[in-house]
Amino acid sequence: MWSDFERGVMGQAVEEAKRGRPSPNPRVGAAIVREGQVISVGHHERAGEAHAEVDAIRKAEGSVEGTTLYVTLEPCNHQGRTGPCTEAILDAGIARVVIGCRDPAPHVAGAIDRLKAAGLEVEVGLMEQECTALVADFAKHVRTGLPFVTLKAAVTLDGKIATRTGDSKWITGEEARAETHRMRDESDAILVGVGTVLADNPRLTVRHVGGRDPVRVVLDASLRTPPTAAVLASGAASGAGTLIFHAHDADAAQAEALSRPGVELIPVSRHARGVDVNEVLKVLGGRDVVRLLVEGGSHVHGSFLDLGLADRAAIFIAPRIVGDAEAIPFAAGSGVESIERAWRLVRTRIQSFGSDWLISGDFERMR
Repeated sequence: MWSDFERGVMGQAVEEAKRGRPSPNPRVGAAIVREGQVISVGHHERAGEAHAEVDAIRKAEGSVEGTTLYVTLEPCNHQGRTGPCTEAILDAGIARVVIGCRDPAPHVAGAIDRLKAAGLEVEVGLMEQECTALVADFAKHVRTGLPFVTLKAAVTLDGKIATRTGDSKWITGEEARAETHRMRDESDAILVGVGTVLADNPRLTVRHVGGRDPVRVVLDASLRTPPTAAVLASGAASGAGTLIFHAHDADAAQAEALSRPGVELIPVSRHARGVDVNEVLKVLGGRDVVRLLVEGGSHVHGSFLDLGLADRAAIFIAPRIVGDAEAIPFAAGSGVESIERAWRLVRTRIQSFGSDWLISGDFERMR
């Protein structure tokens, strides 16, 4: 049904979409073709700025009448921060629209019907799987109000994220660490437990690539975070801020010691392992955190798995072996008693970064 040329054009639109940071809106890319030639591409850069279709139309720098528009997501059909893309498409005189996937939650349904009624040729489903994956985070957020959660870690061949002493620098090489910072740039927030703060004193910033810092999130039921922690200073310096989730009964004096510009302390219910992670995710989702990167540590990963709150995993594997039963594993949760019930990743992807490998995929719900 679809030609190799058309797949190539939509693939170009998919890659273009990844350039944007439009949360809480979905990532969308577009390309305009005239007589077998791509004349412009566009993407949705930031919420409130031009959507991908309008960006591509503007970048064509001339008439696009009679052209074909390829867009990864069904055009919007409502007035929001910007006008409806359906009307922009019609005003531009575009003749044909090829859509990757339908909007998982259109504010005003009927975009496709609107375009067809105006005489445009509309086709849906080109590279649907790839286009759907682009908006999986957005789809979850609009459906549940919760962020799309990715568990990220660097592990040895025997599955350890640190030695028994807590040493973890560095399991992976520079190429893998640069990719981690790219992931941070793509995320709205990055979450760690207080154990990671105490062991590593991380800044949780974007450094090895160009980009912007995510909001820092620390789970710290009893407020053990030191006032000198780097994550507090980096939150204020970058402007993204740091959120510390703690239990309602945490020490008030320690809360006051941690309070400063760029740092917000948020009380939530206490859980047997610390704070109530479900409650934390509801708060983050309510603040338009759509993409949440969880960088551990071990007990935090275990909690997300035990509660079924993780959507995706991105695990770097280094060619190293610790060989110690007491070294710290990727996840220290309750776990399962049989391999049959073990968490499984689907739609997996394997990439190499120097001597390290990144295995990523979506969690398949356990039976």
